[in-house]
Amino acid sequence: MSVEGLGRCVMVIPTYDESENIEWIVKRLRAAQPGVDVMIVDDNSPDGTGEIADRLASEDDAISVVHRTDKAGLGAAYLHGFDVALRAGYDVIGEMDADGSHQPEQLERLIEALRTADLVIGSRYVPGGSVVNWPLRRLLLSRGGNFYVRLLLGIKVKDATAGYRLFRRTTLEAIDLGSVRSTGYVFQTDLAYRTVTRGLRLAEVPIEFIERERGDSKMSGQVAGESLKLITRWGLSERRDQVRRARSRA
Repeated sequence: MSVEGLGRCVMVIPTYDESENIEWIVKRLRAAQPGVDVMIVDDNSPDGTGEIADRLASEDDAISVVHRTDKAGLGAAYLHGFDVALRAGYDVIGEMDADGSHQPEQLERLIEALRTADLVIGSRYVPGGSVVNWPLRRLLLSRGGNFYVRLLLGIKVKDATAGYRLFRRTTLEAIDLGSVRSTGYVFQTDLAYRTVTRGLRLAEVPIEFIERERGDSKMSGQVAGESLKLITRWGLSERRDQVRRARSRA
């Protein structure tokens, strides 16, 4: 299926133990955007998510399922899904969570913005964006992490850690997915940074992010802390490379 003016579009939805949410969110997405395909990438969920996904795919040709044998992290699941989507010839490839925090009914905002951009991020932290039902500690952690990313990497993206996105296939081809080594939540920052530093057009549109109502969140203070450590090491390395490149041109 396709979106007028943009070509064939698919949303990649990674899952691990999302049996309470996957059918609900996929049906909302198909109703909100009938022209957008759905690819569920399941990391061998022990709660039966993969079986539910297979049933949905058997009932709707616009839904496909990729089964992975182990749980290797969010970034690894997305990279696998992106590879499958690129080989399938999709022109637009998106990301969204399975837990309902990203509302399919707001996907139209991202689609319209992609008409003049190479990557669009559904942002919690641009004017008009918001977060619903997060405790203050988690909100401060997220906002602080994004401020740290802007400070360390020198990019102006307000919500570099967000996971509601649309990429043009040309963007994914340009940012060299084969060299991406980040597999956890820092993966989102990595791809945003690669997009900006390659001179591609990144746009942010406001979304209302809603904390999951069912199932367990995969984010924790430990996960967030590890992500910030990785960003620090990676960011400092990138800054050193920038200095070396500037000196070599001098």
